[in-house]
Amino acid sequence: MKQIKQNFLRDLVFLMAGSFLFALAVNIFAIPSELGEGGVTGVTIILFYALGWAPSIMNLILNGLLIIIGYRFLDKQTVFYTIIVVILNSFFLHLTESWEIASDQVLVNAVFGGLFAGVGIGLVLKVGGTTAGTAILARLANKYLDWNTSFALLFFDLIVVAASWFIIGTEKLLITVIMLYIATKVMEFVIEGLNPKKAVFIISNQKDTIAKTISTQLDRGVTLLEGRGYYTQNQKEILYVVINKQELLPLKKIVRSIDTKAFITLYDVRDVFGEGFMDITK
Repeated sequence: MKQIKQNFLRDLVFLMAGSFLFALAVNIFAIPSELGEGGVTGVTIILFYALGWAPSIMNLILNGLLIIIGYRFLDKQTVFYTIIVVILNSFFLHLTESWEIASDQVLVNAVFGGLFAGVGIGLVLKVGGTTAGTAILARLANKYLDWNTSFALLFFDLIVVAASWFIIGTEKLLITVIMLYIATKVMEFVIEGLNPKKAVFIISNQKDTIAKTISTQLDRGVTLLEGRGYYTQNQKEILYVVINKQELLPLKKIVRSIDTKAFITLYDVRDVFGEGFMDITK
């Protein structure tokens, strides 16, 4: 129970920080430069430009409706965290609506708007929440279609941004796309970190020695896969192991020191869940 409470408090800090940074991206960088945004926030900004309606209030109303529609497709924790984020977002959008910085450079604002938004959304998604709106659609696409979350979010956001063309014009629309692209890349960095993974296949006559050394020195699990050479028709056992990028050079040294004739193939891995990597429940 104590561990659960500590985890929730940690997640709550992430949700608050992410919501605050996203509100800054909107009120300090996007709106002063008359830029758009993606998702429900983009819709609220359009309504603000066209009708003067407060983004904080419209954010609460529109996202509340989407949560009611989409709650059945998400797990209870995600829904709970999303409700928290919607409330926090609306609060921080209201709190910071009069904040400003001395910058009239649209491109500078777009870069930093993307940076703040990417970090903010990334922190929220990292602990299992969403910013509602298109983020709910992105989570559903990730869950049921296996789309990359950041790609799905960009896809749905661009649809909303395209609609803002009638209000902000072509130039601001293009700059908004730049801002969203930056936000997507920053969000990927926050979620996945600067630590890409590699899947490694190793074919060697010294497989047992290599597997034992990898397990001992790198503390990584090794899986044996059954294979057969097409030309020789000989049965072979293939070693399969997932490692961090930093472990690639030590692994090569291990294989080279045992069998210089070993055959190795490497693959970039997007997500790895399980012991030693990301928690599969997040």
